[in-house]
Amino acid sequence: MVNIPTKIPVSVLIPAKNEEKNLPACLNSVACADEIFMVDSHSDDRSVAIAQDYGAQVVQFAFNGHWPKKKNWALENLPFRNPWVLIVDCDERITPELWQDIDRAIQSPDYSGYYLNRRVFFLGRWIRHGGRYPDWNLRLFRHAQGRYENLDTSDTPNTGDNEVHEHVILDGKVGYLKHDMLHEDFRDIFQWLARHNRYSNWEARVYYNVLRGQGNRGTIGAKLLGDAVQRKRFLKRIWVRLPFKPLLRFVVIYILQLGFLDGRAGFIYACLMSQYEYNIGVKLYELRRFGGTLNTKATVAANLKQRDTQELF
Repeated sequence: MVNIPTKIPVSVLIPAKNEEKNLPACLNSVACADEIFMVDSHSDDRSVAIAQDYGAQVVQFAFNGHWPKKKNWALENLPFRNPWVLIVDCDERITPELWQDIDRAIQSPDYSGYYLNRRVFFLGRWIRHGGRYPDWNLRLFRHAQGRYENLDTSDTPNTGDNEVHEHVILDGKVGYLKHDMLHEDFRDIFQWLARHNRYSNWEARVYYNVLRGQGNRGTIGAKLLGDAVQRKRFLKRIWVRLPFKPLLRFVVIYILQLGFLDGRAGFIYACLMSQYEYNIGVKLYELRRFGGTLNTKATVAANLKQRDTQELF
């Protein structure tokens, strides 16, 4: 049995919207934290009541459509009583073993933040292959020293009000914790698809910015010899220029990264990520050709004129 202190001097930040199915397990896993904030986007389910039942402080966030989004806003405005903040999504769980790591880590004066590794469960199975593990996320840090990067996507419609794939830029030395956090979503595939539909809007804008030559200013940077996150960002700058990306993504996940070892769940996951890549490509085409709309008056008028000319002859 793992023994952890009753209250660990860490402030937990949980971004939420309509998460009544995931919140009980999430909140139960962070109960040993000294302070818990749930930053809610005006949920219309039982999320607020559940959070309050577990003793969390609920703060409402209203996104104005511009920078900053929810996590950066919270880091700037919440009255944390602890120097250390732990950011946990509603579908994530902090295990007792990881809490032991956290309790020891925050006592070190040498580090300003720590990466946590994440195990993603999909259709009841840990997706151990297909590039999903290890999955390092900088989630524990001194809140005065870290903010999420700005990838110039906050004005992109239908992406939500929360930083999802942005990473934390930290002023200070970073370490790695030993034990994993768990990612277990108790909602259904419909919600997974809806969420990734939003994510593909965000990714299309990121691809668009890369193709237009966006630099690294205000971001974690893209470095071949950097940390794991910076290497992924470097490879993405190559990836966005490749052809046949939906097919390539399936081949990479399912074959090259051994996704087939995760059984049926691994095959379904690889297929869905291939579809996700296709959606990104379609939205990127829409963004580059039509400015992010399905049609424009100019293109419709040009097509009508061309049709009328053809009919004359």
